[in-house]
Amino acid sequence: MENQLDYLQMQDDRLSMGISKRTLQRDIHDIRNLFGIDIEYSKSPKGYFIQQTEAENMNFQRMMEAFDMFTSLNLAHDLKPYIHLETRRPQGTENLYGLLHAIKNRCVIRFTYHKFWEDDSSIRTVEPYALKEFRNRWYLMAKDKKDGYVKSFALDRLSLLEITISTFTYPPDFNVDNTYRYCFGIISPSDEEPQDIVLSFDPFQGKYINTLPLHSSQQVLINNDDEFRIKLRLCVTYDLVMELLSFGDNLKVIEPQSLADDIKTAHKKAYSQYQKA
Repeated sequence: MENQLDYLQMQDDRLSMGISKRTLQRDIHDIRNLFGIDIEYSKSPKGYFIQQTEAENMNFQRMMEAFDMFTSLNLAHDLKPYIHLETRRPQGTENLYGLLHAIKNRCVIRFTYHKFWEDDSSIRTVEPYALKEFRNRWYLMAKDKKDGYVKSFALDRLSLLEITISTFTYPPDFNVDNTYRYCFGIISPSDEEPQDIVLSFDPFQGKYINTLPLHSSQQVLINNDDEFRIKLRLCVTYDLVMELLSFGDNLKVIEPQSLADDIKTAHKKAYSQYQKA
């Protein structure tokens, strides 16, 4: 850093730098505590490097995205002419810290939960296993003590969180990645086996699907001026069907035939709504 000071001052003549080994070590310690990043020294190339796993790197990227947004919003004193934010309800993130504490320490939790399709709320006592994000919403994966099933609970419908003193044993056979490996969305299939799903998009829609894949299993089969065709390895769930319907006439399901029939039936029902009007 001292060797580069002259160059840096050419970029910003207000820059001054006084650094010592103790200061550097303190900064490295603060970075570890604040950002969860380990900066280590390597004797062979005589330099510092960041040691990160794939998961840690993903967490860091998400954190930096949030920091960039926070900084930008603070710099824009009058936001309206420059930034147009969506109007949306709170996402329940105020309970993230408490839920993470309960998950890490294997604490049974209790909360009030309100489903969209029910008028009344219910009190749930669960064993929290993990948190999962889907479409800018956070969900809690937990075993409901009432029936013993692992369910997903949307954080924006969860309130009055209570972390009890009771503890539980994490099931050795539960793994979030394996549970949702062949799932699109938050709904996990019961005993359904994954299958190959082949989808054909028009070239314009295909540009979006190519840059933002629908699923990690996505394979491109055809990509030309006439068609963009992909193959996915997934279980057919409600979330997946709703996603495919959102593409309208820009999508044709090639395989499996049962899924193509479901999409065709849904489009016919939608069309019939306008015939009755």
